[in-house]
Amino acid sequence: TVSVNLAISLADRGFKTGLLDIDIHGPSVPKLLNLENGKIGISDDEKLVPVSCGVNLGVMSVGFLLSDRDDAVIWRGPRKYGAIKQFLKDVDWGELDYLVIDSPPGTGDEPLSVCQLIENPDGAIIVTTPQDVALVDVRKSVTFCRQLNVPVIGVVENMSGFVCPFCSTEIDIFGSGGGERMAADMGIPFLGRIPLETMIRTSGDTGRPYLGQKSGEQSPAWKAFSSIAESIA
Repeated sequence: TVSVNLAISLADRGFKTGLLDIDIHGPSVPKLLNLENGKIGISDDEKLVPVSCGVNLGVMSVGFLLSDRDDAVIWRGPRKYGAIKQFLKDVDWGELDYLVIDSPPGTGDEPLSVCQLIENPDGAIIVTTPQDVALVDVRKSVTFCRQLNVPVIGVVENMSGFVCPFCSTEIDIFGSGGGERMAADMGIPFLGRIPLETMIRTSGDTGRPYLGQKSGEQSPAWKAFSSIAESIA
């Protein structure tokens, strides 16, 4: 959700943007962008062509390669590495201002492959929820980046409180402030808090990106998402 809305926001600002979904076992980006029927093209020089999503956004995901959306991808590390290498080296991305890479949680084969294949990435954005159970794992992701000399652009605290649509009272379902405290403790920037909001869920289920819906501009979550995207851009 964060990767998709960041990519949408950058594309809306006029930047040529690529969105690469390397969650091999759970490729959700096609669903989030209503591209489940998207077809990868082949260029004249036999490179893969990303699926277009609007004027400035090209999307690549293993989800486009599945014959059925319920198919399970049962791959070991070397095959995942090979697929990610192909997505990076054999895709005709064109001239990009940004390439947003959506990784599964943790420090497994997928983010490690990206760090090994891309020279001098601008950095990683760490997404967490506020509770301690999540932060225990997310701190390891920060350490992972440091050990691989990948700069940490900052931390996003997602699902940070629920804003009641009737009375605007905020309820801290998963707690609040955990991501910010972790960022301060580990000496990395804190980018912002995104509260829980029903519209975020419905936008994902319907494939209509949250930041692409101007009707939500006054909501706390929309303002938070937009502010985070602006600071990253």
